[in-house]
This record gives sequence, C-alpha cells and structure tokens, in this order.
Amino acid sequence: MVSVGALTPDAADAAPGPGGDRPASDPDAPTPPDGPLTPGGPTPGRGRLSPVAVVAAALAAVATAALALWLSGAAEPPLLGDPGAVVRWGLPTTTALADLAGALTLGALALAAFVLPRGGGRDAADGRAWPAALVVAATAAGVWTVLVVARLVLAYASVAGRPVGGPGFDAELGLFVTSITLGRLLLGVIVVAGLACVAALLVTTPRGALLTGVLAAVALVLQAQSGHAAGAASHELAMASMFLHLGAVSLWVGGLAGLALLYPRLGVDLTAAVGRYSTLAAWCFAGVGISGVVNAWIRLGGADGLASTYGALVLGKVAALAALGAFGLAQRRAIVPRLRERPRLFWRLAAVEVAVMGATTGLAAALAATAPPVPTDAPPTTELTPAQIVTGHPLPPEPTFERWLTLFRWDLLVALGCLAAVVVYLRWVRRLHARGDRWPVGRTIALVLGMLVLAWTTSGGPAVYGHVLFSAHMVQHMLLVMVAPVLLTLSAPVTLAARALPARHDGSRGPREWVLGIVHSRVARFFAHPIVACVNFAGSMVLFYYTDLFPLALSTHLGHLLMTVHFTLAGYLFANMLIGVDPGPRRPAYPVRLLLLFATMAFHAFFGLALVEGEVLLAPDWFGVLGRPWGPPALEDQQAGGAIAWGVSELPMLALAIAVALAWTRDDERTARRRDRDADRTGDAELAAYNAMLARLARGERPDRDADA
Repeated sequence: MVSVGALTPDAADAAPGPGGDRPASDPDAPTPPDGPLTPGGPTPGRGRLSPVAVVAAALAAVATAALALWLSGAAEPPLLGDPGAVVRWGLPTTTALADLAGALTLGALALAAFVLPRGGGRDAADGRAWPAALVVAATAAGVWTVLVVARLVLAYASVAGRPVGGPGFDAELGLFVTSITLGRLLLGVIVVAGLACVAALLVTTPRGALLTGVLAAVALVLQAQSGHAAGAASHELAMASMFLHLGAVSLWVGGLAGLALLYPRLGVDLTAAVGRYSTLAAWCFAGVGISGVVNAWIRLGGADGLASTYGALVLGKVAALAALGAFGLAQRRAIVPRLRERPRLFWRLAAVEVAVMGATTGLAAALAATAPPVPTDAPPTTELTPAQIVTGHPLPPEPTFERWLTLFRWDLLVALGCLAAVVVYLRWVRRLHARGDRWPVGRTIALVLGMLVLAWTTSGGPAVYGHVLFSAHMVQHMLLVMVAPVLLTLSAPVTLAARALPARHDGSRGPREWVLGIVHSRVARFFAHPIVACVNFAGSMVLFYYTDLFPLALSTHLGHLLMTVHFTLAGYLFANMLIGVDPGPRRPAYPVRLLLLFATMAFHAFFGLALVEGEVLLAPDWFGVLGRPWGPPALEDQQAGGAIAWGVSELPMLALAIAVALAWTRDDERTARRRDRDADRTGDAELAAYNAMLARLARGERPDRDADA
C-alpha cells in the first residue's frame, strides 16, 4: 500500500517546472526533458513550494462536508435554540479545515523525522526539502491554532443554541472554556498546536522533529475525547480506536500533503522520499481500516444501523478508503519503481488521491455533526450497578479457570501493537533467511509467546478481573513485569533489528537508526544501568501502588496504557541486564548479577509481606464500593494479592536465577575451551612461564618481570 501527495488533475501543468518558478505550461518557458533524476540531471523543480495540493484538499473537504450535511439534514435549523446558519454550517467546515491543518502538521514532522534525506551522507542526497518540511509544519500548526480558536467559538454557540456575539457571549464563552469538558479540551488543543508551531521553528534535527510530533500528537489524545467516542458505551475501546484513527489519518493525509508541498524541493530525493512514505502509508491504511471497523461497530449497534443517515456516511467513508487503497496499490506497483526515470509520474494518481482524501476528511466532519444510531448520552434503561458507576462496565461473573481463559475486553492499542510486533519480527527473520543468514528458531518462538502473553494480560482474564479484584490486578502486574519481558528479552529484538534493517547513508533516520539511537542514548543508558534497572524494577512498584498513580491507572485508559508500557519496559531492562544479548550497558559479572537478582527477590518478598499484613485498603474508592456478590471482601482480596506478589512472583525470579547460573556455567566452559585452544597453539607457553617464575621464587631469585610478562 502506498499513498503519495497530489494536486488537482491539472496541477501537473501548473506546478513549477524544473527550470525555476515559472509554470512548465507557460508557452514562453522552455520545455526541459523529463529525464532521470541524477545529481546533474533534471529535478522535479526548484524554488517555491506548491500550495495547490493543500488548497485542493481543503476545497474537497469543505465541499464534501457541506454536501454531507445537506443530504443528512444535520445543518437544518433545530426546533429550539437555533444558533444560525453561520454556526450550523461553519462549525463542521471549520472542523474539517482544522483537522487538515493538524494532519499537515503531523505529516510534515513525520517526513522530517523518518522520511526526508538531509544530505551530507554517503549517498548523493539533495537535502533541500528537509528544512522546508519544518517550515511547512510550523505554518500548518499556526493555521491549526487559529482554526481551533474559531472552532471553539462556534462549538460554544452550537451548544448554547445562540448566534456568535451578543450581550454576555464573551463571559459565557469564558465559562465554557474553564468549566465545560468540551471547552477545556478544545483549549488544550489550541495550546498544544501553538506550542508545536513554536517548536517546529526551533528544531534542527530529526530527534527534535520527532519530539515536536509527539507534542502535536497530544492534541489527538484531547481531540479523541471530544467526539462521539467520549460518551460511547465501550468507552476504552472507543477512545483507543478514535485515537488510532486520528493518528493514522493524520500521518497519512498530512504526509501526502507534505510531499506535494515539498515536491519542487525534493530533487534527486524524490524516489527515496516517496518509497519511504509508501511504507508509512501502508501502516496508516491498516490502522485506519481497523479503527474504522471498531468505531462503526460501536456506534452503529449492528447491521441495522447502516440504514440510518449515520450509516450512509460510514459507508461513504468505507468506499473512500477502498478507493484510496486501490490507488495506493497501483501507485506502488506501477509508478514508484519508475520515478527516478520519469519524476512527473508522481502526479498521475496523486491528483485523484488527494481529492479523495479531502473528501474523506469532509465526511469525517459530517459524521462528527451527525447523531449515531446508538445514542452516546441516552439515559440507561435500567438502574446502574455500583460496578458500572465506578468502572463503566458490568460486573463480570465469578471467576473460574475457563472464564480466565475465555473472557476478553480488548485493549485495542496494545493488542494491535503486539500483532504488529509479530508481523515485523517475522519479516525481519524472513529478510535474514533470504540473504542466507540464520536466526535461532527459539528466539522467534519466544517473541510470539511474549506477545501472546502481553496481549492476553491486557485484554483477557487478567484485564477483565484485574479491574474489580486487587488479586487479579496483581496477577496482571506480575505477568507484565516478569513473564512477558523475559520472553521479549530471549527474542533479542534489538539484535535482530540491527542485523535485518538496512542502514541509510543520506543523513535521514530510518528504523535502524532510530532503534540504535534510542538504545545508545543517554536516557536509555541511564535506565539500563544495572543498579538503576534494579531500583526501577522493584522501587517503581512501591511508588505505583502507594500513590495516586494506582487509582489513576484504574480510572483512566491513558493511565492504564502508561502503566502497561512502564512495567513492561522496566521488566525488559531488568531481564536484559541479567540474561539478554541485546545491546545495552556493560553487564556486571555473573556473581554480581546473582547478587542483584537475590536482592530484588528479597524486596519483592517484603513488598508482598507488607500487603499481606496491611490493614489499609489501597484505592478504597474503587475496590471498596463495587458491591461484588462473589469473592472475598476487598481487604482480604488485597492480602491475597500480596501473597501472589510474595510467593508466585518468586517463580519467575527463580527461573531467572537458574538462567543466570546456566549462562555463567556456559561462559566458564567457553573460557576454558578458549584457553585450551591457546595452549595447544602455543605449546602451553603461558603455563610454562608461570612455572618458571615459581621455580625462581623457590630458589630465592628475584623474578624477572619482563621475562614473566
């Protein structure tokens, strides 16, 4: 799958030609040959950026949003509290344009971080498009900020059912921004977009571009909480799918528009940039498709929902996505391999593609303004149970062995991350085998098992019951920090990546450069230090459970995700220090490793014992008010969780100790074999010299240091 930037159907003639800023279609301009892209040959163009693509996408978004609103009737005046035509039509239009500006911000930053050559390497790269990408990102972020400000004003007018302006509007708007969730979220997006604008003007490296992109992605987290997903029944699943959808669409559409804008400056870098972007677009296509299916399943409430207006808009988005997939596949097969010889092929499918993307964005804006078949704010038909009020989910049935294995509440982001990790790992292994290199099968099995354990821990029985039982939460914690990371360590993913991923020599950072750069960064070296890894592994558990971090992880999906990431990484760094082969800091001697391991085991035992003997309930506003008709009381269940931390967790620790001891034994055997080979090769000269020195000492002679050396 690939997707590249585009103009309107006639934009190829209007774009700056290879000779300079004048259009190639100008009758007075010379017509250069469309020859191959070489350092001394024709280039796609020089000079100004080409804004036609972004304008075309914006017009397509506005036109599609207006048409969808007209057909759906969402812009019709309400019976009560009509805010006026300006608000009814302006809000979805502004939303569509703001989404495009945000997408261009993220896409341009992604191009600077992962795609565009910077020059200065071994390859003959141009590198002129790289700084221009940051200018594009900063400009788009500035426009994004202004548009979200307009959206905030129109959103309040729509909620209040009154036109913009008038007596008291300013004061009411201030109250909306400070006291209402939607207003605070939009204000947060404004702040983040403004900071991204400033940061994009200041950064000068791919690392800075990536950090700025992460900052801009925070706005997507806020935006995911301001739509229909915020009130959906399956709240965590809806929020995760919405964030995945927004992120994938932003990178896809924004990267497309960014390439189109930067086309005149790409020069000989065009082929590399388009090829790399096509890989990114393939992952985005998968993310958009999966998240779209999940969102539709939640909001439509079944196949009957397709007959509604909302369902018709969903079908329109499905058709647009299928069209984009078809165009992208054709682009990858027919055009990308020929770009070096015929760079103007860049525009063949790009024109239609950018229009379809703009139309899809318009459909998304219309969907946001249309009520789904499953109401997000409808009152419940039955009285909510305490568990539903606290957790947002019905209380699961009493746990049994079968239910631990069969009950699922999917954590979409983690599950898809595990699936993507398996796919990428297997592709790397296949790449090694294709060039004749070997990779141990056991490591591949360890990776697959580790991802299965991680996915089940975060979506299966441990996740379902860990939300209502402290003991089950402790089982989930032990699996996250002790089982999945050990399997991940045994799979040696960093070592495989260093061997399988190609290196870049044009100043850009690809996956290999990013992986090795992160591993060898100061931050990674600090946290991978043996002492720090042990303190983080054991100490963060106390910090987590005895502070407000524990209730935060229980009550918010973002907190739960951060908990999962932290403890999985902490476990990996600890296990990699003990038994890993991946790059990292200098590992201590084997006796020191065992000492650190036994010290950590003792700390775990004390932590578990403190929970067993504790008489104060952790997170009482959660576990203490669920009204479970089955299972032990909350405090007894917490003490059972302490027993799990004390006893059950020692089994993985014991396995690690055995693994360290076996590695120590194998290392001694390898050292002995090496010395035997050296002795056979040199006639055991080292032993003979040592015996001669002892003989001289026995005779009372002063040892000859030079001879002994």
